Formats: sequence, structure tokens, C-alpha cells
Amino acid sequence: MTSGSKHSGGSNPDDGAGVVFVHGIGGASRVWQPQMDSFKAAGFQPVAVDLPGYGGRPPVTRLDFDGMAADLEATVARLRFDRPVLVGHSMGGMVVQTALRRRPAGYRAAVLCNTSPAFGSADGDFQKKFIGERLGPLDAGATMADLAATMVDRMMGARPDPAGRDLARQVMAATPAQTYRAAVACLVTFDERANLPAIRMPVLCLAGEVDRAAPAAVVEKMASKIPGARYQCLAGLGHLSNLEAPAAFDAAVIGFLRAVTAGATAALEATP
Repeated sequence: MTSGSKHSGGSNPDDGAGVVFVHGIGGASRVWQPQMDSFKAAGFQPVAVDLPGYGGRPPVTRLDFDGMAADLEATVARLRFDRPVLVGHSMGGMVVQTALRRRPAGYRAAVLCNTSPAFGSADGDFQKKFIGERLGPLDAGATMADLAATMVDRMMGARPDPAGRDLARQVMAATPAQTYRAAVACLVTFDERANLPAIRMPVLCLAGEVDRAAPAAVVEKMASKIPGARYQCLAGLGHLSNLEAPAAFDAAVIGFLRAVTAGATAALEATP
């Protein structure tokens, strides 16, 4: 697979400041635009990737999580980052969890935002409802552009940042329908619960208080299964937290990463 990325800043492979952002099911690298300047200003090198089928890459009719994780690994290798931080949103958080299983020592830290450790069986009632709501309108002849505004508004809290809402709608509208269908089918195969206790790196599990797609209680339970993980819930936010309130999202993630850096420095200084 060919990897796609949008890179802000230089690429010094030895500075350990690489942060790789992975988007969700109706996203693309562009959904991370609000984060690029703030993370660069905080001393990081932010990169936002386009998963297969997204962001101008050729549409796909099939996706699987190990394949998307391998695609992410190819991007990281090309950028020559030294154990970057992975930040994954929704489906992107699932890709990140898969990457942590595949290369448990390959990353410095991870942020799992608005995501869960499993989706469940394709024949479950919740899963059937999810698939029907997402694909039914497309089956009836609607386009992604027709559906984008409604889908985005359902995922957001009551008072999202207007620019973030508009960007989410634009990106969703531009998502190829066949890629979106492939992603929905892929989601119902996801289950990384067994690997959570094996994760041995700093992890932040970030939830939105009113997120219905990845409820805060699910995110909190996921954090409880990862040794030493930190859980944080952003008040009033829904599923698209980085776009709904960029300043709050950035403060949470950057604060976590600074704590990780401080902890690593303290450990080095304490080494005889």
C-alpha cells in the first residue's frame, strides 16, 4: 500500500518530537488542520496521514485493520521518526491500537480519542443499527455530499466551533462512497480488547462527554484495562472533539505529552 501524509514542519529523525495523527471513518488528514500550528508551536513535529482510500488516494472497496496499520507503519518509516507518538480518532484510534499490538516498542506514547477497543459482531443489534443508519441512505441513492451535514451534526455536541463544523462537513462530503462503505464493513470486525493489558507505554484515553458513538463510559473502561493509562473527558463535546473545541483538545493532548516528556527526562536523570 502507498502511504499518504500531510507534514507540518521539518523531519529530524532524532528529536523524538514526531506526532502522527490518524483520522476516523469519514475523515482525512485535513481534519487535523486545527492541531498543526498549535502542536508545532509546542515543539512537536505534527504529521496527519490519509488512510487508504482517503484524502485524494484512490478509493478502495475493502479495508482491514492490519492493512491500515501496515500503511501507517510505512508512513512512519518514510518519515524516519524515532518512536513517534500516535494520536488516533475513532476508527483511527482503532488503527493505532492495532499498530500498538503489531509493534509494541515502536512508539513513544499513544492518544486514543473518541474510540473503543472493540466494535462487536456484525449480527448484533447495535451493529445492525449502525450499519443501517450509515449505509441505508447511500443504498437509497443519496451521496456523501447529501448526507455530510446531517451526519456531522449528529456526531457533535451542542456548541461546536463553527469553523471546525464546516471543515468536518467538507471532509465528510469529499469521502468516496465506496471507501466509506469499506470502512463501515471493516469497523464491525474490530476487537483489540485482549491486547490492552499488554500495552506498555504512556496512553491517554480521551472522551467527549456527550459522544454517542464512543461513549465516555466505554473510553473510561478502556483506560482502566491499559496499565497506567490516563483517562480524561472533555465537557460538552461529542465525537469530533478536535474540531468541536480545538483549544480544549490541544490542551489535553499537549499537556499529556509534556508530562510524558517530563517523566522520561526525570527517569534518565535518576539513572546512575
